[in-house]
Amino acid sequence: MVERHHPEISVKRQAELLDVNRTSIYYKPSEEADKDIELMHQIDEIYTRWPHYGYRRIRAVLRDMGYVVNKKRVLRLMRRMGIAGLCPGPNLSKRNHQNHTYPYLLRGVKAERPDHIWGIDITYIRMKGSFMYLVAIIDWYSRYIVSWELSQTLERSFVMRALKKALAVRKPEIINSDQGSHFTCSEYIELLKRNGIQISMDGKGRATDNAITERFFRNLKWEKIYYEEYRKPREVYRAVRTYIDEYNFERPHQAINHQKPADLYFGQLKLAETTLVTM
Repeated sequence: MVERHHPEISVKRQAELLDVNRTSIYYKPSEEADKDIELMHQIDEIYTRWPHYGYRRIRAVLRDMGYVVNKKRVLRLMRRMGIAGLCPGPNLSKRNHQNHTYPYLLRGVKAERPDHIWGIDITYIRMKGSFMYLVAIIDWYSRYIVSWELSQTLERSFVMRALKKALAVRKPEIINSDQGSHFTCSEYIELLKRNGIQISMDGKGRATDNAITERFFRNLKWEKIYYEEYRKPREVYRAVRTYIDEYNFERPHQAINHQKPADLYFGQLKLAETTLVTM
């Protein structure tokens, strides 16, 4: 949440950085809103463990955990979280008719070099009594996190910031995403076209098409996010930055023959000290 008495950053600037409408800063959540957040945290853990679960199976797990919840509420919360399981079901996100989808180009295709294929996706990051959203761009060949951003809303701007930062220094041949509204809107599509990048999108309801990015999110949550109760956005920024820097520069990965992502991504280039994100 926004910190009203932050010693260095004004409320206005915090609202701008976090994509928060200032009129909502003084809103105190009701008991029902608190219950929604509790359920969203549980849905996040269920979906992280079983990304192939649709809303029916997620609801069944919640009921087994003792939560009395109907399918409409599960669907509403999943929509708010920006997720949808693999199983066919109701359309969780009604797209603007001007938004565009593209075919999945990567079936049977293997990333052969840095910047051959990037994946971009959004995930829910829980906090104590609140939550944020993380967008990350990952190079499929090296597993390097090229760029990332956090936001307290699902507004389009934080996705565009992450993408523009990445494209300012590197450019992929192909970028893959799901068919969410952030990745089918004209602003996103036109930016990729201007840069000559091929657009690939997961088949509808197929999170496994972007499995590399999903695996990174799962590891981040189980290794970092779920072990702490973050109360302030800056705590989340610090935790995510620390994890990504360690992931990129210090941790050997089995999937890339126990090399570090940054070593493989940059090759003989001098390694940067941090990824492309600003606080």
